[in-house]
Amino acid sequence: MTSKELLYVEDALGHETFFQQKCSEAVQTLQDPKLRSCVQQMADRHSQIFRSLYGLL
Repeated sequence: MTSKELLYVEDALGHETFFQQKCSEAVQTLQDPKLRSCVQQMADRHSQIFRSLYGLL
């Protein structure tokens, strides 16, 4: 991997961490069970993407 590609992966990891954190925070404040479930699925998906990207390293 080139240094530029590594920087891209690093940025992507940071973005996925941010998205997962924001979704997790939103889940704590949502009252609607369907919406809460949807946002939790998004948080889980961002965690999965993070792990996939991290696996590249």
